[in-house]
Amino acid sequence: MNKIRRKPTHPGCILREDYLKPLSITVTDMASKLNVSRKTLSKILNEKGAVTPDMALRLSRAFGTTPDLWLNLQKNVDLWEAENLSRDWRRVRPLPETMLLVNKDEKRI
Repeated sequence: MNKIRRKPTHPGCILREDYLKPLSITVTDMASKLNVSRKTLSKILNEKGAVTPDMALRLSRAFGTTPDLWLNLQKNVDLWEAENLSRDWRRVRPLPETMLLVNKDEKRI
């Protein structure tokens, strides 16, 4: 795995600093424009909630971006947290190469 030392920037921080602040949009106004509750948006902006696929669609439509932008930002945070805040995954051992091949003529799944 590629080791990222610094935690990636949460999409809520990017939304807050690069979109809402420069446009002088309040949390309440943006929540209304996105048709979500203020609480839902506030959780994301305060980095306590995740950007879901549904929210990514709403943000991409509102700001003329792609849903992938928001989902990739969230994925980066989620993977960093999984790798750095949990150690359980380290106990999993790779399966032997012979188990991963159905037969010698077929490729791995």
